Amino acid sequence: MKLLKEMCSIHAPSGNEAPMTKFLLDYIKKHQKDWKVKPKIYSGEGFQDCIVLAFGKPKTAIFAHIDSIGFTVRYDKELIKIGGPRTIDGIELIGEDSKGKAEVKLKLAVDKKTKETKLEYGYKRNLDTGTELTFKPNWRETKEYVQCCYMDNRLGVWSSLKVAETLENGIICFSCWEEHGGGSVSYLQKFIFEKFGVKQALIADITWVTKGVPHGKGVVISLRDSLIPRRSYLNRIIEIAEKSKIKYQLEVEGSGGSDAKELQMAETPWDWCFVGAPEDNVHSPDEKVYKNDIDEMVKLYKVLMEKL
Repeated sequence: MKLLKEMCSIHAPSGNEAPMTKFLLDYIKKHQKDWKVKPKIYSGEGFQDCIVLAFGKPKTAIFAHIDSIGFTVRYDKELIKIGGPRTIDGIELIGEDSKGKAEVKLKLAVDKKTKETKLEYGYKRNLDTGTELTFKPNWRETKEYVQCCYMDNRLGVWSSLKVAETLENGIICFSCWEEHGGGSVSYLQKFIFEKFGVKQALIADITWVTKGVPHGKGVVISLRDSLIPRRSYLNRIIEIAEKSKIKYQLEVEGSGGSDAKELQMAETPWDWCFVGAPEDNVHSPDEKVYKNDIDEMVKLYKVLMEKL
């Protein structure tokens, strides 16, 4: 899983996805000659740091966000969260400012006036205001698991690239800002709908291990989170999964969200479903995913992109 390991180490928090965008464009241009169908690439002006790949005559679009959670340096060593990272005292963070690269540690401090806990970093000097810090990568791999920061959502991106190798008809869309409020899917869905007439989507993202969704039971088809997709579309996906004999499990959550929220709120009639492997230690440096669940995720995406 060399490619996944490399992507987990790329600094690309919400708002600064450009390093990940460059990596993906370089990878796509290098490897597309070996794919079954060479896609049309839409990026750059009008797409900000997002990428849209169009294969053949598309009917369905995959959305995979390329940004990560992290922290922004404020003043006097204070940190502001990007998205919803776990805040455990002593977590190692990395970043770079005008004076060079820095490795710091997260500190939970108590404000002397308000008595409230605030986030700070421990380091020999003050970093430039606005510097972004992300979890320091620590890749761990066994026969059964992979573990590192930013499986969410580098694994969704990795799975999409695996699907791209054999995809004949479809859209793969790499989006931005998902971890911190979204925004890019609003204009991406409009472009995809108007250009290709596509109005059904799969959200290639990573969900949570819970008492009802364990490791090792297969890819997760989410029936709902904070939003509810259209049941008839879900039923089609479940029927395809059943016939394919791919190992899957169903999820019901009452909170959380994804790029789907901007599809649900769009003025165009999008159907959507979140499909992804479950991970433990969510939004921490230790996100852990079962390898067989990853395999089942890629298998199901390939079948769904053909059959939907």
